[in-house]
Amino acid sequence: MDNLEHIRHSLAHLLATAVLKFYPDAKYTIGPAIENGFYYDFEFHTPITENDLPKIEKTMKEILTGWRNFEGKEISEKEAKKFFKDNPYKIELIDEIASNGETITFYTSGSGASEFTDLCRGGHIEDARKINPDAFKLTKIAGAYWRGDEKNKMLTRIYGVAFNTKEELADYEKMMEEAEKRDHRKLGKELKIFTFDNDVGPGLPLWLPNGTLIIEELERLAKETEKKAGYMQVRTPHIAKESMYKKSGHLPYYKEVMFPPMEYEGGKYYLRAMNCPHHHKIFASEKRSYKDLPLRLAEYGTVYRHEKSGELFGLMRVRMLQMNDAHIYCGEDQFADEFRKVNDMYLYYFKVFGIEKYVMRFSTHDPKKLGEKYVDEPELWRKTEDMVRDVLIESKIPYVEIPNEAAFYGPKIDVQVWSAIGREFTLATNQVDFAVPKRFGLTYTTKDGKEKTPLCIHRAPLGTHERFIGFLIEHYAGAFPYWLSPVQVKVLSIGEKHKKYAEKIFEYLKENDVRAELDNSNEMLGKKIRNAKLQKVPYILVIGDKEVESQSVTIESREEGNIGTAKLDNILEKLK
Repeated sequence: MDNLEHIRHSLAHLLATAVLKFYPDAKYTIGPAIENGFYYDFEFHTPITENDLPKIEKTMKEILTGWRNFEGKEISEKEAKKFFKDNPYKIELIDEIASNGETITFYTSGSGASEFTDLCRGGHIEDARKINPDAFKLTKIAGAYWRGDEKNKMLTRIYGVAFNTKEELADYEKMMEEAEKRDHRKLGKELKIFTFDNDVGPGLPLWLPNGTLIIEELERLAKETEKKAGYMQVRTPHIAKESMYKKSGHLPYYKEVMFPPMEYEGGKYYLRAMNCPHHHKIFASEKRSYKDLPLRLAEYGTVYRHEKSGELFGLMRVRMLQMNDAHIYCGEDQFADEFRKVNDMYLYYFKVFGIEKYVMRFSTHDPKKLGEKYVDEPELWRKTEDMVRDVLIESKIPYVEIPNEAAFYGPKIDVQVWSAIGREFTLATNQVDFAVPKRFGLTYTTKDGKEKTPLCIHRAPLGTHERFIGFLIEHYAGAFPYWLSPVQVKVLSIGEKHKKYAEKIFEYLKENDVRAELDNSNEMLGKKIRNAKLQKVPYILVIGDKEVESQSVTIESREEGNIGTAKLDNILEKLK
């Protein structure tokens, strides 16, 4: 933990102390430090709302003036249970700690009426006086199942944010205000991009015409880019037999994120949660030689994940995902070049979408967990991790190395990007697989006639349509670039006598593959323009007396305002 994380963890204790001042019968459960702040989960017997947060925050700051150190001590299981005899949540944690053979520790802060003791592993600020009372704030209340399990009781979670300085807190609040304006759920509804319906089911988005147009443009970009890079498109089923997922190793390890099986013809079928086993079967459909490698198979495959209801969030966390997936089968001697090309594709997309800040999160394995969490191939782990690391260093791509977070079949990279307002997103992944091809018996014939198992690179540069479009909505604040905008041009007639010419302009644009809309309504021009701006249309063409007479149009740009007039034959050139 760094110092700021210690501050945030300490503030979680302070929050619980203040809450108990007002709600002494509340049962406090867990309160960790998280990104940008902290939270604490409570079981309340008296209702609490966000209107109560200011008084709790004020009390936190009053208590803080009397706090100094956090004193930790080891305690027996019997003593711990006696202390928390009326708190079943703490008893459950104590039982778990004891069964794992771990030491039970309590931490106490404050004294007298402000003393607070909690079951805790530690990680606090050495001196609470170093916490800046102007640099933290309680932000919201949310429901949270105990330990994230829907079968457990719903608790009340109080969130707070904390930084080192008042200025950092102010900057964060400003960013959050802007993020609220850019919320993809709000803009997605206003711009008619997607919707959800209870009869369809939670986490299953319905793409409206505007959203479908964005998807089609993204697919067009990806397929053109992949075609140039030597990928071949494939299509595979949305379901498969249980035996295939057992062979791949996804059952039973990933069973919790797969939908329950369907019984059919005496066997079990699963909705696919990943595309790779299907692509392995395509590789195995014919005999391969070293001349066929690298073989790059790409698919916008739809997958289904059984995400918990409490974790669903707009397009960012859904149960149906359309993934920009591909699998590259190659020899060891080809691996570095292929992995580098995948990273180059990421960098190309960053330029296309104006993503300026990014980092590759390189996840490696823990040698102590081979055979348990990771495939027991120590030599292949060492070799592939070294190869990935070498490519990252040679390419001078910013990366951080995270131990013990690899996939079970090999090291991986998660691509972290920041939107235009500085919010971080996990966008995509790039994974090495040296284990599953062997499970499927995939081989190719080498130059000297031997059979060898290929390495496999899993990659998804644009991630899923759902998460990526959610990111883009925030990144652009709904004002998509011209090529990606569902409506590129809006044609507006001022009065009745201008409608015929406006229709002619509209038809001309459509014939030239411009995504245009015509507003020939009898509304006032000002209202028509406001409506077009609310739609965030890149260009508005206004048709009045002058335009009809000169057979031209006046062009209004979303970014630049009035950019002049253009004759009918020059409209397309002017728009470009």
